[in-house]
Amino acid sequence: MKKIILTGGGTAGHVTPHLALLPALKEAGFEVHYIGSHSGMERELVQKAGLTYHPIYSGKLRRYLDVRNLTDLFRVARGLGGSLRILRRLKPDLLFSKGGFVTVPVVLAAKILGIPCVIHESDLTPGLANRLAAPFAKKICTAFPETLTRIPEKKGVLTGIPIRGELLTGTRAKGLALCGFPNADRPVLLVTGGSQGAAAINACLRGTLPPLLKKYRVIHLCGMGNQMSTPHDAFFGYAQFEYVQEGLADLYAAADIVLSRAGAGTLFELLAMKKPHLLIPLSREASRGDQIDNAASFAKRGFSAVLPEEDMTPERLLTEINALYKSRHDYINAMTAQENTNGIERVMAVLLNK
Repeated sequence: MKKIILTGGGTAGHVTPHLALLPALKEAGFEVHYIGSHSGMERELVQKAGLTYHPIYSGKLRRYLDVRNLTDLFRVARGLGGSLRILRRLKPDLLFSKGGFVTVPVVLAAKILGIPCVIHESDLTPGLANRLAAPFAKKICTAFPETLTRIPEKKGVLTGIPIRGELLTGTRAKGLALCGFPNADRPVLLVTGGSQGAAAINACLRGTLPPLLKKYRVIHLCGMGNQMSTPHDAFFGYAQFEYVQEGLADLYAAADIVLSRAGAGTLFELLAMKKPHLLIPLSREASRGDQIDNAASFAKRGFSAVLPEEDMTPERLLTEINALYKSRHDYINAMTAQENTNGIERVMAVLLNK
């Protein structure tokens, strides 16, 4: 039996494409293992999926001066040693890396041992971990066509992002029931800031809830530890969840429109589900600007409405949500015209022809 190692961590966006690939990998005859960090969120997600998980030590790749950069060098070195031991023991045929700081020592270990490595980059602009790992990869899968000009020549393959099949199987009635909403009495807005939540969006949304709830039901995926303490009765029609795994497809099915950050995984899920959406990308002050680039690409193709975070106020947010709902069919038509919105088949073609 062929054997493949998956690696990636730090956020759910570095894990969920792996999980989306699992059925296809198993159908192709692969024995699948996963390498991640000891304490990263990837561990729980991967183990819930039933995969054998191999933890290693890892440091964080910071772009600023910090004394922890020195101590983390030793953690990366330990991670390299742990990766070498795991790969020597398992003897995989292939490594597939999704990015995140935990993957750098794993990719380097694979190069040392002569194990072919394929990298997947979800964002339009490659992240630091993937830029460091790129010289050691046989192929680099990209989600955005613009990324092909930003990676080593002849290594790039445009594949899109693997999307979990179960996301496309939700039912509106179940989603409404999960929230305690009446059936079809008014449009439903789903708000998500990604797996870790988004404090700025949470605060602004809650600042506009009274007028918003006059027209919409609101499903709010607010992130771990970010639930509002106000009793739900004070805001009838507002349902908040810290994080949802089971039932997420039903919540999306219940939504008429979506308000979201612009992480690449979420964007391609919204594209596959044909959900009209308003994006509020993470600002350059708080990031390397990858979400701004992702959002600009989708807006250019007519898939997304975009509101810069620095322009966000409760009043402006309400105006943009109303404009999105009014134009929702235009966005649905643009997304429907886009072919091959799920990258599973194209990523598998790269893995099988490494």
